[in-house]
Formats: sequence, C-alpha cells, structure tokens
Amino acid sequence: MSLILAMLLDAALGEPKWLYDRVPHPAVLMGRVIAWSDKRFNTGPSRQVAGVAVIAVLVIGAWWLGHFLRSLPFGQLIEIVLAAILLAQRSLVDHVADVAKGLRISLAEGRKMVARIVGRDTSAMDDAAVARGAIESAAENLSDGVIAPAFWFFLLGLPGILAYKIINTADSMIGYKTPRHQEFGWAAARLDDLVNWVPARLTAVLIIVSHWRFDVWDIVIKDSGLHRSPNAGWPEAAMAGVLGVSLSGPRSYDGTVRQEPFVHEAGRAPGPDDIDAAVSALWRAWVLTLLLVIGLGWVI
Repeated sequence: MSLILAMLLDAALGEPKWLYDRVPHPAVLMGRVIAWSDKRFNTGPSRQVAGVAVIAVLVIGAWWLGHFLRSLPFGQLIEIVLAAILLAQRSLVDHVADVAKGLRISLAEGRKMVARIVGRDTSAMDDAAVARGAIESAAENLSDGVIAPAFWFFLLGLPGILAYKIINTADSMIGYKTPRHQEFGWAAARLDDLVNWVPARLTAVLIIVSHWRFDVWDIVIKDSGLHRSPNAGWPEAAMAGVLGVSLSGPRSYDGTVRQEPFVHEAGRAPGPDDIDAAVSALWRAWVLTLLLVIGLGWVI
C-alpha cells in the first residue's frame, strides 16, 4: 500500500518547483555528500580502495537512515512521502514531453530542452538526434528513475530505495570512466550495474507487454548488447522496437564523437511524434507496474 500511494503521489505532483526552490531535493543532498567524498578521498595511490570504502559507507548510511526514519512517529507517512519524492515518473514525463514541444517550435528550442536530460553535446544535433536523445533518456530513466526505485522499495522498503538512490546518484557523478574517476568510481559503477540488472530487464518486459508487442523481444535480445551499458540497452531496445525507431548511434561528448552502433538500426529516424509516443509508453509501463504492485500486494 505504501508503494501504491507513493506512485500515485509522484504521478499527481511530480517535483513541485515552488518546494524545491526553497528546500533541496533529497537527491541534491545525496549529490553534495558524494561531491564532498570525491573531493576529500579521491586522492593518493589507493583510489580504488578509497572508492570501495566510500560507496560502502554511503550505502550503509542510507540503509541506516531509512530504518531510523521509518521508526519515527508517523514513520509510514514519512516512508510514503520520501518514496514519492525518490520516484521520478511525473518529472521524467514532463521533461521528455518538453523536448517534443520545443522541437515543434524550433530546432534551437528542441536542443535547449533535450540538454536538460542528456549529458552529450547538443549544439550540433539535428532534429532526429534531438528526438533520439529524448527517447533514449525516456527509456533509460524509466528503468533507473522509476522501475528500479519501485523494485527496491517493494523488496526492502525505505532503506532499500534510499540505498538504491545513493548508489545510482554516485554512479551518475563518479561512475564515468574519466581519468579522475577511473579508479575511485569503479565500485559505484559496478554496484550500480548490479542493482539495476533485474530492473532494467523488467522495464523492457513492461514496455513490451504494455504495448502487447511480443515480437519486439527479438529486437531486445539482438540489440540490447550493442549498448555501452550492460543494462540500459534493454529498455532502450524495447522502446526502439515498440516505436519502430532507431536509437543510440554516434554522439558527441566534450567535443569528441563516439561512433556507437544504432539500436534497432532498421527503424526510422525519430521525430516529435515519436517523442509523444515515448511519453505514452512511459505511462503505459507505469500503469502496468501499478497493477502489478496491486496484484502482488493482494497475493502477499
């Protein structure tokens, strides 16, 4: 019931700007702790060991905090509200939909909107690249921003979702294979791969089943491994298949073009209408997840 209420609360309210203009989002607080840890401990010859120790302390701390908050008076209410805050369905939908709206106004506006949700260079993107970035972000963030947090909350309650979010946030900040984080971020990246292994594949199933497109599973099996991530390729390939578009492919980071293969190369180049279809896919998967949670709750 807590997860059901949290999902409904997130879907209804998302991330109110008036609130987070006044108080920091919990993910922002997590980011500050990780940034401080990076600055303080990412030094010396044993950076990989330091990175392992830091992520272990962060996860244990998040787990303990979850148990502490749940033990407080009105602990279940705190648990529901925090879970709703840490789920990202409504904010994801809004950000992805804004890209389609922007792209219909102008390419420059589309680039501006997609720059809010992707980490790649956007200045040289054409219409298809903007749409591709939005749809890829929709698929990947459905997995690690909605399904994975819900999955770990369902299994382990507030301690589980807090531990997951600190791992996922650490991966997004220090998990990149840059010279500075090659060793220090190794543990965060590997642990993120582990905790997202089941949710990523579950997300692909949810996308396929919610569209009743079981033929797309062949595309997922064939192309999911083409992605640079061991997990992100699953929801991305499923999304590409149900929409009939090609995703991934070459992209630029910090002025350097990476020649990555296309996922579902036979698909068409996407446009604003396909972004709208991706938004619809996000809601379809969300509804199916809610029904699944209700069903499992009824059985348990």
